[in-house]
Amino acid sequence: MAETHTRTLDTTGATLRYDVRPGTGTDDRPLLLIGSPMDATGFTTLASHFPDRTVVTYDPRGVGRSERTDGAAESLPEEHADDLARLIEALGSGPVDLFASSGGAVNALALVARRGDLVHTLVAHEPPTAQLLPDREAALEACAGVHATYLREGWGPGMAAFLAVTSRKGPFPADWADEPAPSPAAFGLPTEDDGSRDDPLLGRNIRGCTSYRPDLAALRAAPTRIVVAAGKESEGEFAARAAAAVAEGLGTPLAVFPSHHGGFLGGEFGQHGAPAEFAETLRAVLNDDRG
Repeated sequence: MAETHTRTLDTTGATLRYDVRPGTGTDDRPLLLIGSPMDATGFTTLASHFPDRTVVTYDPRGVGRSERTDGAAESLPEEHADDLARLIEALGSGPVDLFASSGGAVNALALVARRGDLVHTLVAHEPPTAQLLPDREAALEACAGVHATYLREGWGPGMAAFLAVTSRKGPFPADWADEPAPSPAAFGLPTEDDGSRDDPLLGRNIRGCTSYRPDLAALRAAPTRIVVAAGKESEGEFAARAAAAVAEGLGTPLAVFPSHHGGFLGGEFGQHGAPAEFAETLRAVLNDDRG
């Protein structure tokens, strides 16, 4: 296996670290794998299934090895999009193929709406944007409630609220806020507040990510081939419903991938999907258009 090269990139308000794994094949188009707020370590297994491609991963601003230098408490998809544009330009390899998951998919949609010239094919896997859902007001309230719970009670209660939101099947009712708060103990989470409030998911990214409205007109006009995807086991969940809404807004079919929201994981963060099958599906989607 070729040696992985770690590089540093200064952007507006952040210093990013990203990794380049040279491929053994002849395809000179890099494959960029991104999440948010998940860092590069979450793509270790998926990257291993593409030894023939040059694979690039990175830590989003304020996560892992990438520091925010502006002191801001929250991050917006537009900021992440600017980071990604600068990263792709720094690679100097022309347009990339981009697999983006979860919040990374929201950031990738923001990128393509602005700089579609930098992305050949985007596979946006379960972007959790509430703005296109018929129950958008209740969904946005639920996501804002996760952030508020975290600020008020700490990481355990905040993460319990997050898991309740993301695992819920079907639309959010208007009286969502009146439902009993989920217990952290029920999820095996700590109940004590450690006093910290700098969690990348619950503190810095959740509100900006879920409230982002994709610019459908700009996306349809972009030169990028956009494939919106959701996991087979995710049907009815928030992020999968959002993916279906984005695909409908773009007038494209929803691609169904194996497993669930983290279907590409092979034990990272203690989570397992179906990474081999997921990678096979991703490769087929990327190879469907090699223009």
